[in-house]
Amino acid sequence: MVVSEGCTVFVSGANGFIASHVVNELLSSGYKVIGSVRSQAKADQLLEHFSHPELTISIVSDISAAAAFDEIFSKYGQDIKVVLHTASPFHYDTEDCEKDLLQPAVEGTKSILQAIKKYAAHSVERVVITSSDAAVTSYESDIDPKNLHTEDSWNSITWEEACKDAEAAYYGSKTFAERAAWEFMHENEGKINFKLSTVNPVWVFGPQLSDSNATGRLNTSCQYINDLVHSTPKTKLDMSIAGGYVDVRDVARAHLAAFQKAAAIGQRLVLCAGRFTLVNIVDVLDKRFPKLKGKIASGDAEESKKLLSSLARYDYSKTNHILEFEFLPFEKTIYDTAAQVLKVEGRL
Repeated sequence: MVVSEGCTVFVSGANGFIASHVVNELLSSGYKVIGSVRSQAKADQLLEHFSHPELTISIVSDISAAAAFDEIFSKYGQDIKVVLHTASPFHYDTEDCEKDLLQPAVEGTKSILQAIKKYAAHSVERVVITSSDAAVTSYESDIDPKNLHTEDSWNSITWEEACKDAEAAYYGSKTFAERAAWEFMHENEGKINFKLSTVNPVWVFGPQLSDSNATGRLNTSCQYINDLVHSTPKTKLDMSIAGGYVDVRDVARAHLAAFQKAAAIGQRLVLCAGRFTLVNIVDVLDKRFPKLKGKIASGDAEESKKLLSSLARYDYSKTNHILEFEFLPFEKTIYDTAAQVLKVEGRL
């Protein structure tokens, strides 16, 4: 099953960091896009940025509400061929993990799938869920060099464990939401026409789609780069932070590949361009921005290498074979992210 070019694609959470790049990629590729955001203010901002005749924005104020997406699919369902569900909370600023992270992620996923089944079971052909490597591996599993992660790996976190703190809740939210999607497909086999794929990126870096979003606090992953740009020589690097990275522009391309390619049907596309530590980010900042060198944090190169060698191994070759494109290099990703911040601040 290959979706026809120029069809209508629905994108939930269309103003998000990843989603806005996905919308840009879709519009640039000739697709019609219907997006959802949480408020009219966010809708106005998105429409003003794109100013594109093939972009329509609707309001879904609470994705965890019962029948949250029913109105959209009752209105547009027969026109929509592809659904990209990107809307899900990603932050650590919460005192109620269940309410703010777990429930919105899981219920939002169930709600959109139920709406498709109810109003567009025979018109929607492909659904792509934006999941995460947080559904593939836990923090504990990823810092064990004996482990090997593949597209078939799953985070074994329990709901009780996920309620302990915000970071655990994020891992749990992506795991339980993705499992809910695959369970829905199994339970509704023969009742729906669409096929499911998931996109599971690691830490997503890269520039904001709009310079207006490159001020203040950035999205959770890019904020680490932002913090280093604004660090001082006295800032102590957190050497517990290490993991995989991928550029947001590659994540956007992968979302299109996930519904364009027949080989992606029923697959989890785990996106990882390589591994990094905060020292690696500082190295790029020092190299590419001479004005920052000596004025921001520094780290121990040997300690960084030791940390990287202690991480789990991974093999996402199945994903790379399906995507058939090269990931953007780490230096370009970090440079473009930091350069945008510095440009907006008048420091470039």
